Amino acid sequence: MGKGQTLKAVDGVSFEIKKGETFGIVGESGCGKSTAGRTIIGLYDKTDGEVIYDGKNVHKMNEKERFVFHRKMQMIFQDPYASLNPRSTNPRSTVQEIISEPMEVQGLYPNKKERRERVYQLLEDVGLNRDHANRYPHEFSGGQRQRIGIARALSLDPDFIIADEPISALDVSVQAQVVNLLKGLQKKKGLTYLFIAHDLSMVKHISDRIGVMYLGHLVELTTSDDLYSKPLHPYTQALLSAIPIPDPDVEDMRERIILKGELPSPMNPPSGCVFRTRCPHAMDACATIKPEWQEIEKNHFVACHLYNQEVIGRKDDKLAAASKENGY
Repeated sequence: MGKGQTLKAVDGVSFEIKKGETFGIVGESGCGKSTAGRTIIGLYDKTDGEVIYDGKNVHKMNEKERFVFHRKMQMIFQDPYASLNPRSTNPRSTVQEIISEPMEVQGLYPNKKERRERVYQLLEDVGLNRDHANRYPHEFSGGQRQRIGIARALSLDPDFIIADEPISALDVSVQAQVVNLLKGLQKKKGLTYLFIAHDLSMVKHISDRIGVMYLGHLVELTTSDDLYSKPLHPYTQALLSAIPIPDPDVEDMRERIILKGELPSPMNPPSGCVFRTRCPHAMDACATIKPEWQEIEKNHFVACHLYNQEVIGRKDDKLAAASKENGY
């Protein structure tokens, strides 16, 4: 990014996803969550680190290994219309052609009749019908187009699907339908998901574990239930406080955490803790010492000085008081 400048969209992020689970990544726009997902699947080249899938390094696969790998891992994109953009060789591709194209590339279902029947089955799996196969993307609503995108992702019978904000462009009522569809398909086909979103309430509904990202860094990771019942990082607490509660009495009584200041530039991130410029508990230690990634409770990880006894004891009485308020 210009002479002598480096932008680290994802910096020091490390996590694992277990077979059959849904791992959610949340954070505000620009935090690096989509970059992480696209790097995992190989759409973006990494500059450091490793992406290991089924014991193999994704970015060191040869052409033959990558060809097979693409069957196992597929992606659902954010914009259901742009992701169904017709092929340049055929400016008007039908749903039948869009869904069957990956099968043709991979040499699956060489018989046209079998391939057509496979498309019909996929359309029914995502809540559409076989009559939709001969129509064009512009004839569908946003929710229907996203269902077509899901059907295309399933066309190669993958094991792992990266859903990159698959509901953010949809109406709220349709969002729930698509999330429930994804959950049903996971149960039926034994799928593993990486679910990327900025809507914490929807992520909780579908995810088993959740990682919270801020400015390219992972700041907290735990189970969905623990994240919502006992968030540790101040950023996570602020995100959760922004979720509206459909009970006016409860909504009026709870305290909303308002983050001050602007999101720092990833070209010039703050020293020490990258969240310190907006953190209500920021102290001197946060400006000079980078928080360590630590397991505070079983399977509950956080990078924050509020939970580092060594830093608290050496630096700041106010920092220790803030930690005490959170139960540590």
